[in-house]
Amino acid sequence: MNIREMVEAIAKEILQAQYREEQEKAPRVLYVFCDSQAHEAYGDHFIQLKKYGICHDILFLDGETSSWLGMHQIECGGAGKILAADEYAPAPLEVPANYDGIVIPEIDLDNAARIATGLKGTIKAEIVFSALVTGKFVVVGADSPGLKRADRRTLQTLALPPAYEQLFRQHVGRLQELGVEFAEQKRLAERVIARLKDRWKVEGKSQQATGSEQVDEGEAVYSGRLLTADWVYAQPQLRETVLQVKKGTIISPLAYDALRERSITVRTLGKG
Repeated sequence: MNIREMVEAIAKEILQAQYREEQEKAPRVLYVFCDSQAHEAYGDHFIQLKKYGICHDILFLDGETSSWLGMHQIECGGAGKILAADEYAPAPLEVPANYDGIVIPEIDLDNAARIATGLKGTIKAEIVFSALVTGKFVVVGADSPGLKRADRRTLQTLALPPAYEQLFRQHVGRLQELGVEFAEQKRLAERVIARLKDRWKVEGKSQQATGSEQVDEGEAVYSGRLLTADWVYAQPQLRETVLQVKKGTIISPLAYDALRERSITVRTLGKG
């Protein structure tokens, strides 16, 4: 390897480390889907989240007591036993620790009843229980029929009978009392953005109080080494303003596009 290749490799490693650091700081939510095909209707949601700098992961259920998160198979434990072993996979109760919120597009009668009565034993019930106990937000599709996708295919029906429907609605009311939020399935991404915007506002007020990120009204400072589009979209308060960067800061092409889209002028500190 010659000197030029070595310098390029080192620079690439530094930029990748900086990018990973920015990604780790970005808000992250987990979408829980019934199976590996249920997410296909939510492609626009993920685009919308990305525009606001919100990362997302997808967990696919493989039955009621097992699921897949990336390459890890997550299993619920039985009474005094383990159904399957994946030494690198978290337990369902541990999953929400890495996320700001949980999104469940569809909830069924069985899981709604378990969560409402404090029972565990399924992936959805344990994840929601853990999220609510640790103060994470949980958003569920309000127009869920209360019948599992697999049950709809097997029974060839789309809705519960009236008696079960009434029972399901009772459980939904109890979930709302516990802190679960309900929104139309097509507006789940908007609800996530709204919840995280509230957090951004609180953090923004805290930064303004310390003065660590504020120069004056209408100007802000970026202190990182690599400015990405994800970072720009994660700052909803930055619009039609001046963003000051330190000498040597690298701005990605997509970040330039995001800055132009928001009418943000970039100024190098000390140069104007």
